[in-house]
Amino acid sequence: MKNTIKFTAAIALLSGLNINNAMANDIVPAKPETQAMVFTNATIHTATDGVITNGQLRVDNGKIVNVAEQVDTTNAKVVDLAGKHIYPGLVALDTSLGLVEISLVRETVDKFEIGDVNPQLNPKTAYNADSEIIPTVRYNGIAYAQVVPSGTGIAGQSIVVNMDAWNVNDAIVESGHQMHLYWPSIRWRSSNPKTLKKQQQQVQNRTKKVWQAFEDGYRFYLARKTDKKVTGDQKLASMMPLYRGEGQLFVHAQKQEQIEQAISLARKYNFELVIVGGYDAWRVAPSLNEIKAKVIYNRTLGLPLRRDEPVEQAYKVPALLKQAGVPFALGFSADWDARNLSFAAGQAVAYGLTKEEALKAITSDAAKILKLDNIGAIAKGYQASFLISSGDILDPVTAKIESLYIDGRKVDLNNRHNQLYQKYLKR
Repeated sequence: MKNTIKFTAAIALLSGLNINNAMANDIVPAKPETQAMVFTNATIHTATDGVITNGQLRVDNGKIVNVAEQVDTTNAKVVDLAGKHIYPGLVALDTSLGLVEISLVRETVDKFEIGDVNPQLNPKTAYNADSEIIPTVRYNGIAYAQVVPSGTGIAGQSIVVNMDAWNVNDAIVESGHQMHLYWPSIRWRSSNPKTLKKQQQQVQNRTKKVWQAFEDGYRFYLARKTDKKVTGDQKLASMMPLYRGEGQLFVHAQKQEQIEQAISLARKYNFELVIVGGYDAWRVAPSLNEIKAKVIYNRTLGLPLRRDEPVEQAYKVPALLKQAGVPFALGFSADWDARNLSFAAGQAVAYGLTKEEALKAITSDAAKILKLDNIGAIAKGYQASFLISSGDILDPVTAKIESLYIDGRKVDLNNRHNQLYQKYLKR
């Protein structure tokens, strides 16, 4: 019996070691540059002030000092980028980066929790800055990511991180309070009437639970306004920034009915609303614009949600949102697959957006949704987070990212995919 226990313990220990090894990359975060740098002769895509052909960019102490056709090169290291392009570092929205390593190994998945009401949860406690996946998405130009919990109902809060850090404290980018609600829905609609009725009843029950949670939070908020000594559970306390107007409610919803219910919730409690998904958001654009809501659209490479819709319907939504005047950005709701963010933006170009609009949707407009005013663009005073490419980053055929700088530090673009590719070239 004792030997069995020892053997079991040994297996558990080895399994834990293997999992830990699978969750850690060996790439050292970049050190700060010790000298000012000027990048010259590049095509600079600013994302806020158009494109500067044959422009120059001066960087110092992790910040952009100036960007123009000519900048001061005094006491700076000059880097000639003739024929190259400079883009802002990409901002990936609605990801599970750092929370998922191997999706089929439960011990490496920390993106969700049981229960319909978990507003107190924060991925900061689970984020793995050493994830093997992070260098693979960084290779495609992603400099920052919104890390979002999954779940049903109120799933918790999200954080914003930079993609080159020793640990979560180094990675965190200070941003506003972000609460996430997955609006209850039927995932796979049954063709059996009895089963369908049961599914509908379950959705109704879960929806009532969500409304009750926000009503409980509101009553707690009113009690705290009257008497600051009032105490309550951690769940209610974590919702207070929403009621004070200091946070945003991100509601994950695709269909029109869900979005309309989310709008009703936001109106009742005067929440700042962001719709994540938003397949039908253009259909209710007047209501969204009335409450100044925003959209993170995440189905640019998806299929139609209805059988009677054109096959290209999902591709057209960004242009439809633009025409309707709804503020939006593009997301790619995934972990390792988030590396395709720029190509999703390129797809939107093929179906109605201009290249500049598509670039904004994954850089400056994405940063605005997160209420960050110092990333996502190449402009004076912004963080020096940008990428250097020999081609169009929105085109999977010609895109070739050669360098990535995050907060002025040149990041190592090596990654596990590249290592395996080089290994098997020698076979």
